[in-house]
Amino acid sequence: MPKPYDLPSLGDLACFECAARNLSFKLAAVELNVTPAAVSHRIKALEQDLGQPLFTRQYRGVELTEAGALLFVSLQRGFEAISEGVSRIRYRHDQTGVTIAATTAMSGLWLTPRLAAFWRAHPGIAISQMVQDTGAPLGPGAVPPDLSIHYGRPERETDETRLLFHDRILALGTRRFATTHGIRGVADLLKVPLIHTLSGTNAWTDWQEWFETLGWPAPQGPGFALNNYLISLQAAEDDVGAVLGWEGLLGSHLESGRLVQLVPDTMISPCPFYLRIHAHASANARLFADWLVEQDVPAQTPA
Repeated sequence: MPKPYDLPSLGDLACFECAARNLSFKLAAVELNVTPAAVSHRIKALEQDLGQPLFTRQYRGVELTEAGALLFVSLQRGFEAISEGVSRIRYRHDQTGVTIAATTAMSGLWLTPRLAAFWRAHPGIAISQMVQDTGAPLGPGAVPPDLSIHYGRPERETDETRLLFHDRILALGTRRFATTHGIRGVADLLKVPLIHTLSGTNAWTDWQEWFETLGWPAPQGPGFALNNYLISLQAAEDDVGAVLGWEGLLGSHLESGRLVQLVPDTMISPCPFYLRIHAHASANARLFADWLVEQDVPAQTPA
């Protein structure tokens, strides 16, 4: 019976990949828990099967030949695809669970408070949150989320997207901060301490853009840069400085008085918060996406 794939021994290929990745038969032997002689034997068998050398043997180790490099790259791509498939099989929840990725801020301020209501309506669907603040790609074997929340331009996505909310950006601080610095208008904010949020995942609108949109020059006061929006909010509550706030995220802060709007001037956010529905999203993920989009968001008041 003919083989469906034109492949050498899979054991030889796995041994070769390990030796090529380590550029050492000895290290490959340790990783595979066999002897270096066994690794050498498998490599020789593979080279005989392919009819050409895959390594150049040297005194201090080995180097890949051109054919060896080509085979190594092909194997890596294949093993990565297999690894992703195996991970998805291992960690899926019988197609009932849903994984959603969001920043710490979006998770804590907007997503998590809504989950209890979803679970009451759909008790059989488990929601797992994946916190991503750095924007770094997933590691090998990691299971990609079904859904993810972003602040930016949804039209640039290749996957399906849904708008969550698009609101105003306010200048926020404590009442004590406003009194201490005598803040009555935008001009007063130009000289006070300002908190800047830097993040690799969500490119938060910053103070310079806020002032520029309102027709004012760049601020001249001291600035404090933080890489987490929740920490920025906490710093503002501790009177470190003023912080920019999105109405759709900070309803509880404003209602409780933890932070107040420092000036009446506001900026319409240049970007919305939106939901990305990844291509592999399950039916339950789409159900959860529809439910999130239907949730009430704070009423928007014209600027």
